[in-house]
Amino acid sequence: MSRYEWLQERAKGIGGSDAGIILGVNKYRTAFELWLEKTGQVEPQEIDNEAIYWGNEMENVVAKEFEKRTGKKVRRTNFMYSHKEHPFIKANVDRLIVGESAILECKTASAYLAKEWDGEEIPASYLVQVQHYLGVTDKEKGYIAVLVGGNKFIWKEVERDQELIDMIFNAEKHFWEYHVQQGHAPELDGSSAAEQYLKEKYDRAEKDKEIVLPSDYKELFVQYEKVKSDEKLIKTAKTEIENKIKAELKDAETGITDQFVVTWKNQSRNSVDSKALKEKFPDIYKEVLKESSFRKFAVKEIN
Repeated sequence: MSRYEWLQERAKGIGGSDAGIILGVNKYRTAFELWLEKTGQVEPQEIDNEAIYWGNEMENVVAKEFEKRTGKKVRRTNFMYSHKEHPFIKANVDRLIVGESAILECKTASAYLAKEWDGEEIPASYLVQVQHYLGVTDKEKGYIAVLVGGNKFIWKEVERDQELIDMIFNAEKHFWEYHVQQGHAPELDGSSAAEQYLKEKYDRAEKDKEIVLPSDYKELFVQYEKVKSDEKLIKTAKTEIENKIKAELKDAETGITDQFVVTWKNQSRNSVDSKALKEKFPDIYKEVLKESSFRKFAVKEIN
């Protein structure tokens, strides 16, 4: 099947890369975003993601280097495995190790993430993914190989952890049966996907309609006001740091240290001066004027 067809098929169940999202150890995606994808409300993320595209393209390079470094032989398996008892739990492993009851996962990572691979460390989302695959395929061991920053190769061995596998499968079973099949959305989070979901689902307010919120929402409002205050402090602190760096840069476009690169470049853009357009060409201004509607969210304390 084509990659698009494969993604559509994978959307019918829980795959290894979904495991870390469901367990809350994926730093880039949330369970709510995954729920939108699995229920067909948005396209699978991998369809238009440059980093994932190149990760897939480099998979064969990483696999071949693993063979060179370890002396082991690997083979591709173009097969989507399913859990014996829960067929919606699926696995599409990168490679199988010839002569061993083992799998290989091939990864690429940015140089900025090199510390996540120091020593015996493996990013939690990848560790969960490997254990998910071991559980589905019933293999005894996993290997993970990663090309970091395009010039540093690392490979590590992962022992099967049945306790973790059971935890993963229980979480996935709950997610699929309760959230996906029964249609219960996971708890809303701060992702843009959740924001867009609410915007589309409740795009218009019923005029003059008022409801009494549950009493425990008072704590949410207290948290909200505190976050707003902290947000202002953080913004001020961030601006202060930026100003110190800019003062040191002076008229230089780029500044470097042993770990960081900072740029302060000239930029320009063209935009329509709506005030001038309205004054000089009022008829044209009316013709191009576009009304947009939205719901404004505001919280204020009642004295």
